[in-house]
Amino acid sequence: MRDIHHNIGTELAIAPAAYDADHTGPAIDRIGFNGVALAIMVGVGGVTFNGSNKIEFKLQHSDAADSGFEAVSQADVQGVTVATGGIVRALTAAHAEPSRTRLGYVGPRRYVRLFADFSGTHGTPTPLSALAILGSPNNAPVA
Repeated sequence: MRDIHHNIGTELAIAPAAYDADHTGPAIDRIGFNGVALAIMVGVGGVTFNGSNKIEFKLQHSDAADSGFEAVSQADVQGVTVATGGIVRALTAAHAEPSRTRLGYVGPRRYVRLFADFSGTHGTPTPLSALAILGSPNNAPVA
């Protein structure tokens, strides 16, 4: 029996930090893996979120690591409802407790990336991070 440790890879989709402005995560390369899940972690909101002061997490995909990124559609994602522009999570109301959002990418593109889109005024940063978990490897064990 194989353990999960040797059957997954991990990449930071958004490095853990307190953010107060837009942040584009790195391109996550799915080469060698047939699946990817993302976990978005958000700490207590630095501001009271509303329709104007908000953070929207947008998932994008591309066939190239450094260009051509487009918003995902609902057909590309499992576990969440995708809004216009590839929004997979939106903080638009008070966020007094830390939270986690989990989703799966099932689209056809090789690269995915997460974009944290800040709107309004964010005088106090909000702690957040995201992890990409790569699964179903073509070759196991994964080093």
